[in-house]
Amino acid sequence: MKRPLQAALLVLSGLGLLHVSLFTDLYLRYVKPRMLPLLIASGVLLLLLGLAEAWYHWRPGHGRRRADHADQGHSHGHSGVPKVAWLLFLPALSLLFYAPPALGAYTASRQAPKAVVEQDDFDPLPATSPVPMTLGDFTSRVQQDRKQAVKGRSIQMTGFVTPGKNGGSWYLTRLMLNCCAADAQSVQVQIYKAPALSANTWVTVTGTWHAGGTLGTSSAPVALDAQTVKKVDRPSNGYTDALPPPSAH
Repeated sequence: MKRPLQAALLVLSGLGLLHVSLFTDLYLRYVKPRMLPLLIASGVLLLLLGLAEAWYHWRPGHGRRRADHADQGHSHGHSGVPKVAWLLFLPALSLLFYAPPALGAYTASRQAPKAVVEQDDFDPLPATSPVPMTLGDFTSRVQQDRKQAVKGRSIQMTGFVTPGKNGGSWYLTRLMLNCCAADAQSVQVQIYKAPALSANTWVTVTGTWHAGGTLGTSSAPVALDAQTVKKVDRPSNGYTDALPPPSAH
């Protein structure tokens, strides 16, 4: 890859990062919000490096020196970047014109769920009905709360649809990032008694715990018998295990 093209790649990459970081919220598909300053700094650095490379190549007087050394270069053989390096233009252009979709059901169905953090004590559930909960809190209470506080209670949670492995159920899912999309982990609640919507559809589900095993132990299924399933918009930052939006209550 010749130096002018290297400069173009640096400029495109920098512009792409600045585009998704400053003018859209697309960066939230790939990294956590706290990474925004680093993305902006990286975009500025790539842009400056590309412009500096272009200036160095096209500065006055440099063209004559390139011609003077051309014949010498032929006598010493050729060394260059492999042709596969051209593929680097694809991610750079995609940031400007076509951002890859957010992680979703495909990712969640191919990785082990996030481990449940051991917990001995739980706060009482609010008296409101349905009780808004995160998927992680519901998982912990089902498998560790010896007081069985969720038994008989109407629970409400929000996530996206991940198809099940059989036709009788599906999964309400959330993906969480520690840093970026590469380290995503999932938390899932199996949903019964409601037909599955299309994969990656964001929904708020209201229902009761699907009985099985012994509630408050690891034998209890992390599952819900759905009473209602309502479509909702994807949150601006979908990579958190958050409570249902107030409009869903």
